[in-house]
Amino acid sequence: MSDRIAAVDCGTNSIRLLIADVVREGTDSPRLTDVHREMRIVRLGQGVDATGAFAPEAIERTRVALRDYVDLMIEAGVTRVRMTATSAARDASNREDFFTMTAAELGRAVEGAQAEVITGDEEARLSFAGAVGELSSEAGPFVVVDLGGGSTEVVLGDGDGVQSAYSADIGCVRITERCLQGNPPTREEVASARFFASERLAQAFGVVPVERAHTWVGVAGTFTTLAAVALDLPEYDSERVHLTRLSLPDLRKVCDRLIAMNHDERAALGPMHPGRVDVIGGGAVIAEVLADELARRAGIAELIVSEHDILDGIALSIA
Repeated sequence: MSDRIAAVDCGTNSIRLLIADVVREGTDSPRLTDVHREMRIVRLGQGVDATGAFAPEAIERTRVALRDYVDLMIEAGVTRVRMTATSAARDASNREDFFTMTAAELGRAVEGAQAEVITGDEEARLSFAGAVGELSSEAGPFVVVDLGGGSTEVVLGDGDGVQSAYSADIGCVRITERCLQGNPPTREEVASARFFASERLAQAFGVVPVERAHTWVGVAGTFTTLAAVALDLPEYDSERVHLTRLSLPDLRKVCDRLIAMNHDERAALGPMHPGRVDVIGGGAVIAEVLADELARRAGIAELIVSEHDILDGIALSIA
């Protein structure tokens, strides 16, 4: 028995779609079978850190992408949909303009459907559910880190679920707009970015007892891009990236390389999405700070990169 659902994750930098069949077999928990996955960079959070409001052109970019996603839902025969909005939508003073737009588009597929802002805590829990589903519970406890455009969720849990979570107010777009203006960034800018990341992530580590973790799992576009570059892929390949293991020295090496590059050098990398070129350096700074802290606090020696994340968690929440 199965039915077809859709999940949409609208973050600060990207908007992503998952259409999946929910398969129920006996008393087992429902599982998802992918029908379609897609990601577009729309930079909804453009300037929100500075202005406190969505830019009209950012809402329009998001509307165009969502319109196409809804067309795909209608064609696929989706019966239920859940769309969540995260960091940027929590911060924007004119977020009602965004929600009016999303309700109009989603309502074409499922009557009454509309986007919802989720708390940082729920964002963390959904990310955890999506990230660890394919990993052996014996590898736990897990620390799952969802490094987004405007926020970074740090979640500790095991096979029984989440034990502790915190949403830090830092992400690859936010840190880039605030600290990294040079092309490439100057040594002083990088130092400032590392201080900013350390300060914000210290708040997370003060709440989440990561010293209990045995395994670090990284999700979302910064981590998947770092893995693809580390693997030296000629183009992005999600199957190759999924469940890649990077030693921390290899992770630091690829981070340092990307931070030191200028815009054109990053853009020339085969697996680099054009929408990530200008913010991957900021994401790399955050990843390095995370690596240093998790090595020191928990003795973590490697990063597992998962393609499954909050998007899968959103879908499972309505399955």
